[in-house]
Amino acid sequence: MPGKTFAEKIFGADAGSIVFASPDIILSHDNTASIYSTFKKMGGESPLNPDAILITLDHNAPPTNSKLANDYQTIRDFAGKFGIRKFHDVGEGICHQLMALYARPKMIIVGSDSHTSTAGAFNAFAAGIDRTETAGLWKQGETWFRVPDTMKITLHGKLPEGVFSKDLALWVIGMIGSSGADYMSIEYHGNGVQSLSIADRMVLSNLASEMGAKNAVFPADAILSEYLEEEADGMWADQDANYIKEITINLAQLFPVVAAPHHVDNVKALSEVQGTKIQQALVGTCTNGRLEDLREAAAILNGKHIPRFMQLLVIPASREIYMQAMREGLITTFIEAGANVLTSSCGPCLGTGQGIPADGYNVISTANRNFKGRMGNPSSNVYLASPATVAISALNGEITDPRGKNFNDIYPHHIPQSATVDIPEGEERYHSGTWNYADVDNLNTDQMFAGNLTYNVQSSEPEKILPYLFKGFDDTFAERVKPGDIIMAGANFGCGSSREHPAVGLSHAGVKAVICKSVNRIFYRSSVNQGLPIILLPEAVDTFKHGDHVKIDFSEGIVSVAGKEFRFAPLPSKLMEIFQAKGLINYVKNR
Repeated sequence: MPGKTFAEKIFGADAGSIVFASPDIILSHDNTASIYSTFKKMGGESPLNPDAILITLDHNAPPTNSKLANDYQTIRDFAGKFGIRKFHDVGEGICHQLMALYARPKMIIVGSDSHTSTAGAFNAFAAGIDRTETAGLWKQGETWFRVPDTMKITLHGKLPEGVFSKDLALWVIGMIGSSGADYMSIEYHGNGVQSLSIADRMVLSNLASEMGAKNAVFPADAILSEYLEEEADGMWADQDANYIKEITINLAQLFPVVAAPHHVDNVKALSEVQGTKIQQALVGTCTNGRLEDLREAAAILNGKHIPRFMQLLVIPASREIYMQAMREGLITTFIEAGANVLTSSCGPCLGTGQGIPADGYNVISTANRNFKGRMGNPSSNVYLASPATVAISALNGEITDPRGKNFNDIYPHHIPQSATVDIPEGEERYHSGTWNYADVDNLNTDQMFAGNLTYNVQSSEPEKILPYLFKGFDDTFAERVKPGDIIMAGANFGCGSSREHPAVGLSHAGVKAVICKSVNRIFYRSSVNQGLPIILLPEAVDTFKHGDHVKIDFSEGIVSVAGKEFRFAPLPSKLMEIFQAKGLINYVKNR
């Protein structure tokens, strides 16, 4: 009998099993106001386990308009009324950094944010969920998990000078693609793990979301024990565990890389894009706003000044980090170099708050996503890189190698890049009740519902979401979508943020189903929770031609495309109950 992976051990079941479990920590942030509204719709009066709830105000902190300010006050009132002790107000930090105060080995952690996986650095099983599911957890304390298959990544050696954990994370994404670890757990093994600090491990766990993974996890070793200042009593996979995929990387062979616009897996050697002019740079976010990152950037900027008209933003990941950076003189270094140091928040990463780029800007950032429009302006371009690369590039006004000279590296892996598709005005994508997006891979949640609207319209307000659906992608969709319509789409549908607005809006519009080649894990959960069926039938999508008549028979599990039939597997019975109740809100309320 084969051994067990970390995920199989944590849930006590084999990969592929559906289990119900009660998380140790349930994270939410600015979206808590929307979650509270949904919680009340479910018939919730007081949370079942207030001590499991962790709330931070970070995504639009400080609030940028009166509506957000009122939402923040609603959240404060909620935290006070129900005795939420793990509450962190504006400026205290970004949720995934503050999670480091609470995450411990062997915990199950969920959060209404796709980068909840960051807590895997602490030997916890940590995964993103959506807002509706978070509300359900407040009320009933447990949720369903599909025990994931596991990918094993073995690291040997040590990173060379000028190469950092961000380079390693992007390297892996470039190897396997943005859906290469779809619905998988990632375990990091090998002697190379011992060369990675907890900050490094948080970067790698954070970016697991950009590989499509459910979670990533590191062992509870001496490095974690030293960080926690106590013996890390952890859990780890058996030596003979069964892995669906294995990758081995020699860290010494790596060199600096970037993710070029407009996909995170569009990875290139820094050498291949060096010299590209930039107008804005960002050091910070939940990926790279730790003290180690600020030290690296400050060492490069010390005694120097960025060029005229260059915009450099620095965002410490927490107030604690901000204060330590002040004590060490790093903040002075940044300001003297011409940077703007912002409060600890998400801000420009998702196109809210300060730092939205102008038209035509090339931005180099330590953030985790570079989708078109991600930073709030679809007419800008975002490159992702390490803090050292960002700092040296800001000094030179162009993408520059932090190793101090030009190299001729060539990134050895090449993932075919799907085009960033925009539907031109006048191009017809609707016929016979079917929306034809079969040629669109990686249709992300920012294209379905703009990130800068996320906190202006709550996910619990479906009628307000509908007018904004797919705006900037297919501007005719929101006005013409009808009950009973079907959407045909390509691979990795719904990737990106855990934003559930698109699923809420599509369900409210009465969309009968989405038929696609593959789907992002969190978007799939959101769709289940909203009663919106997602059917995975790549062969049906490949067969479909614009104008074909599409029919779905849920009882028989058949999709018909122009008369040709394709069969799909029915959902587990417990999930079918959610569909039959027209979504998780009614399901929980009826129970």
